[in-house]
Amino acid sequence: MSKKPLILGIESSCDETAASIITENEQGIPIVLSNVVSSQVDVHKEFGGVVPELAARSHMEKIDWIVKKAIDDSGKKIEEINAVASTAGPGLIVCLSVGLSFGKAFASALEKPFIAVNHLEGHALSPKLNSELNYPYLLLLISGGHSQYLNVQGLGKYQRLGTTIDDALGEAFDKTAKLLGIEFPGGPQIEILAEKGNPNKYDLPKPIFNKGGCNLSFAGLKTAILRITKDIKTDQEKFDLAASFQKTVEQILYKKTKIAFSEFEKQNDLKEKVFVVAGGVAANKRIRSMLINLCNEENYQSLFPPIEFCGDNAAMIAMVGLEKFKLKQFDNLDHPAKPRWSLDEKAVFLKGAGVQF
Repeated sequence: MSKKPLILGIESSCDETAASIITENEQGIPIVLSNVVSSQVDVHKEFGGVVPELAARSHMEKIDWIVKKAIDDSGKKIEEINAVASTAGPGLIVCLSVGLSFGKAFASALEKPFIAVNHLEGHALSPKLNSELNYPYLLLLISGGHSQYLNVQGLGKYQRLGTTIDDALGEAFDKTAKLLGIEFPGGPQIEILAEKGNPNKYDLPKPIFNKGGCNLSFAGLKTAILRITKDIKTDQEKFDLAASFQKTVEQILYKKTKIAFSEFEKQNDLKEKVFVVAGGVAANKRIRSMLINLCNEENYQSLFPPIEFCGDNAAMIAMVGLEKFKLKQFDNLDHPAKPRWSLDEKAVFLKGAGVQF
């Protein structure tokens, strides 16, 4: 029986310090041996958002211990590791640099291959951690910093079908929570508040709802929330606004996903239709349920990562590292941190929007 590769993954793109050890079984199915994530919520709570300098300092203080714990939890020895994969972008450069530098030093000390990973590719492949996933598939990546539809043709082969022209969906959730007086990170709490409210109380805007293909926009929605919260006086009104926001997001994603389905089908000769949803917002149960129902209507198979792999984690980074290791796609130790790093290298910048389109 051939020895299966053992990959160390390291993630530090924003405010989670994470490390993971994964391998695979004889059928090539990934096995997560350890997955350690240290959150910085308490560090940033009083500021209402991530402070890059404090995040980087916290990474530096924790990363050695986090990596050691991941190795200890895996039951493996350091010398058994075959390669080190670290997030190289996109993200906050002061944060990326911590994990990237540590990963390079670790790989160098072990004299093992180093693999620089695109954080978004980690999300794109994260369902492989618990599912058999064949190419091509349609990906909806929805997180705090990214919202986009991608035609995934294979490892390193991505075509963007649509993206947000302004703010990410996760950011819209967090901003709405902050305006409602929910402590950072408040985005996940919106769904809980929404259960107590009337989703039809407020008629909220749906920017570029009837144009722009499967591109998304949430800036106008955030502005409307800001305006309404200035007149809110009761808890019930907060619940109603949370419910109306949740409903509006679901309506936007329902329509834009149907358009993305159509675009995806035009570009692929499909034996099966697979829709993958990944990123932190994929943990929202109401959004999951709505998208599953849509997939049933359109004869798509729906796949989601386990909840623990929706947010930033190192198992998904190690997953990409495992795939690249098998193809001998290694990187030099001078690979730079890339705070902006698109999965679709052919994507162009949309004039005036400040985001890639």
